[in-house]
Amino acid sequence: MTRLFPIAPVLALALFALGALAPSHAPAQTLGNVVVLDVVEGGRTERGTVMAALRLRLAPGWKTYWRAPGDAGIPPQISWQGSRNIRAVAVHWPAPEVFTQYGLRSVGYEDQLVLPVEITPKDAAAPVHMKGRMDIGVCEDVCLPSTLHFDDPVSPDAARSPVIAAAMASRPFSAAQAGVTTATCTLRPVNNGLELTARITMPSAGTPEEAVVEPGNPEIWASDPDTSRAGDVLTLTSTLIHVDGGTFALDRSALRFTVLGDRHAVDIRGCTSG
Repeated sequence: MTRLFPIAPVLALALFALGALAPSHAPAQTLGNVVVLDVVEGGRTERGTVMAALRLRLAPGWKTYWRAPGDAGIPPQISWQGSRNIRAVAVHWPAPEVFTQYGLRSVGYEDQLVLPVEITPKDAAAPVHMKGRMDIGVCEDVCLPSTLHFDDPVSPDAARSPVIAAAMASRPFSAAQAGVTTATCTLRPVNNGLELTARITMPSAGTPEEAVVEPGNPEIWASDPDTSRAGDVLTLTSTLIHVDGGTFALDRSALRFTVLGDRHAVDIRGCTSG
């Protein structure tokens, strides 16, 4: 369920000097003076994959969104059509921030998003070429749905990138890393959907604690959860509704909870009944 603010003309905004940033092979893709997309190379990993990143640099005051953007956000989509020598791509999302504007919550990034992508080549000895597009939303006082294209060779022999390393280091902790011991869920029927209550036993991630619920099914919408804490137990309550308003089955193992605190974020996969 995505809400857009009315689109208005964009005022001219000045971006910082682009020439001082790491070079890319193709011209950077821009949306006016609001956002610039380029590709950063990161070289080959010990696993034999190839690291790169899609970097979005935003004008001051503008934001873009996380994979689960909240009620006021626009979910990003990436197409790899036209890429060569790519068997698989794993996208590594850095921990986002929570923003509130006009009483609506969104989840995303301000100023810059460096989105690491880990590429498994079809042929480890052959060059890799990233080509495709990124459909995003960018917002300040208005929101603009945008499509930016990329078309860049990526060398396995490129140097390691500190920009990519920093983005990888800012990913949410796993449940094990954060000391999560249990995650249980109860479900209660409500009008047109289900009320989900998750109880997660874990140390605090820092105050305040916000959370995001991803149902694991793109046809199920999850409301922004209410959160409360009693000791080591964090409780999340969210309403789940199918996009066509019908009944649905919920796979608890496919649920994904992200807890965002002022110290770190935590990624929790699945819950048990209880």
